[in-house]
Amino acid sequence: MATPLPLMSSSRFWFHLVLTSLVGACPVLSSAAREHTLFDANWRFAFGHPSDPTRDFGHATGYFSYLAKAGFGDGPAAANFDDRAWRQLDLPHDWAVEAPFSAQGSHSHGYKAAGKGFPDRAIGWYRKTFPVPETDRGRRISIEFEGVYRDSRVWVNGFYLGQHASGYTGFHYDLTDYLNYGGDNVVVVRADATMEEGWFYEGAGITRHVHLLKTHPVHVAPHGTYVTTNIESDQARVSIETELRHAGRESEHVTLRHELLDPAGQRAATLTVPALVLNPGEDRTVPASFTVPAPALWSPTTPQLYTLITTVLDADHTELDRTETPFGIRSVRFDADQGFFLNGERVQLKGVNLHQDHAGLGAALPDALFDYRLRRLMAFGINAIRTGHRPPAPALLEACDRLGLLVIDENRLMGSSPFHLDELRRLIRRDRNHPSVIIWSVGNEEWAIESNELGARITQIMQDFAHRLDPTRRTTVAISGGWGGSSTVADVVGYNYINQSNPDQQHADFPHQPGIGTEETTTQSTRGIFFDDHARGHLAPLERGDTGGNNEVGWKFYAARPFLAGLFYWTGFDYRGEPTPLGWPAVASQYGLLDLCGFPKDSTHYFKAWWTDEPTLHLAPHWNWPGREGQPIEVIAYSNHQAVELLHNGDSLGRRNMPLHGKLQWSVPYTPGRLEARGYREGKLVQTTVVETTGPASRLALATAQPTTGANGTRIVVFTVSALDGA
Repeated sequence: MATPLPLMSSSRFWFHLVLTSLVGACPVLSSAAREHTLFDANWRFAFGHPSDPTRDFGHATGYFSYLAKAGFGDGPAAANFDDRAWRQLDLPHDWAVEAPFSAQGSHSHGYKAAGKGFPDRAIGWYRKTFPVPETDRGRRISIEFEGVYRDSRVWVNGFYLGQHASGYTGFHYDLTDYLNYGGDNVVVVRADATMEEGWFYEGAGITRHVHLLKTHPVHVAPHGTYVTTNIESDQARVSIETELRHAGRESEHVTLRHELLDPAGQRAATLTVPALVLNPGEDRTVPASFTVPAPALWSPTTPQLYTLITTVLDADHTELDRTETPFGIRSVRFDADQGFFLNGERVQLKGVNLHQDHAGLGAALPDALFDYRLRRLMAFGINAIRTGHRPPAPALLEACDRLGLLVIDENRLMGSSPFHLDELRRLIRRDRNHPSVIIWSVGNEEWAIESNELGARITQIMQDFAHRLDPTRRTTVAISGGWGGSSTVADVVGYNYINQSNPDQQHADFPHQPGIGTEETTTQSTRGIFFDDHARGHLAPLERGDTGGNNEVGWKFYAARPFLAGLFYWTGFDYRGEPTPLGWPAVASQYGLLDLCGFPKDSTHYFKAWWTDEPTLHLAPHWNWPGREGQPIEVIAYSNHQAVELLHNGDSLGRRNMPLHGKLQWSVPYTPGRLEARGYREGKLVQTTVVETTGPASRLALATAQPTTGANGTRIVVFTVSALDGA
């Protein structure tokens, strides 16, 4: 039969296999002077130990340490360390997802036997040997990490380069002065996942991409191109700030040339900045601007991207550096009375929060899987995401730009120290050219400060800092019950759960402050489960989620208040860790609209009905209830039709009108057979859906909507495996 049913209660089930082609490919993006190489392939990996040097390969036991003398990295940090017995792998890599489960594991991290409490799986060493040709002498060579979880230390050829605490912000080191030209080199990373950074599954290791960058001494600084747009009538002003860096020893006369490509890849404009002199060690920001007539605007329905090509030329017009910066032309505005506006039109944000992990892969996601996950959500009308509660992987924002999703880009931790502001700086400089990013979030649920003067002070400092880096976007802070502190100064106040806030009162008290629902409760549940069985981790749909509401309650509240810009449900996908309200042996959250693999829960069709224009008629639950014959089963119809009729084994149980933003329910005594729903508009039958009792499973079916050829090291194929009965 064709009706999909869940594994635990029927003869047909679905699950996903995600296959990635890991062939060690290293794509190279290069110009005459700049070479940008994906550095993910052929690393060596082994576990160390946080406290026992003998189990940490003798690291940091030498008489002179790497902090005492340059080049004295020892153990795996030494250039001549023999790593041939170590495991060989490609990045991104998450060692936590490979660990077994344990009742002693961290509840928030999904009871994985890794990190805190498990010293044998708390420290990970990575080593990569790579050649540098003699012809690279004179170039600047840097290594760029998108994210290492966490507290990483890096060496090259035994020389210590530095330490980076957060697992979510990128960082880079200049290797130039430590390299062996014409020979082999070794870069080493020690990641320490002993301490958790969040209260959700975070993975462990080099969970994001690594790149090797080679440039001329005169080049565009990392994240040194900043593009802003201003739409005026039927044209747009494109303003550019380019940060040039001179790492050489002689003054250079340089010219900066900008070329603008339209969304079709055709040249739209060219601009040359007058020649200038850069002195050794100088960083200089050079402004420029274009006027673009009749611009193609970026929006969820037309996610059109322009590309800025920036070229640095010397006095002889020889190319020194060349970069490409995708961006979109659009305007964003938050209004205290009417919500959010994109390109001058009101857009209601219909969003979800996302963590970075997926079934079977943990936090080490292939780029293409971000696209897959977002498309699964968009099928149910989602037009926005919030990156709770950390800076996202770059690939996520690139996918949002392409697909037309709107983003709250969130900082990890609030604070006003140089450490905290540097983390916010890294986030904003990296992400400020993404048209998908509509607002920065400086923090989330900071209970120690959100309700007091200290919270107001820190929020204001962080907002001012963000505005200096990016004057084009406002900021928010997500608040969960602590009112009167951060909420008094926030550009756009973020409401985490309406049962923990009073948006009506806040709007009355601060009439000039816009608001947005940064988190709201879903109908928590296990996909396909309708009766609790906590021993097996099964959770029936909750009429009141653990923060007080459900899909329908949240949407009705926000839909009725135009002064609110929209809302973001917690969460889009189920995720590892935080299995509230359950504990061991439950290991994953069940807040998601989609499960860990990306299959929708029945209640998610509520959003398809009210957030899309697609005719929708979905029945829940399944109709396999052996042992419950004669007992009443609550049958729900999610639909955007005007009326729905339910039939049970051919007998009509009545036609009912669909309430706005609602659903319909019938209590039906269980008898095996057939449920049929009929959707009506203007009194006419327009759609029918059927749920039937299935027989025993007799065969498996394997299907994919993606091509399965052309492996290039980055492609993924997602297979759906279905168990079918004999019908």
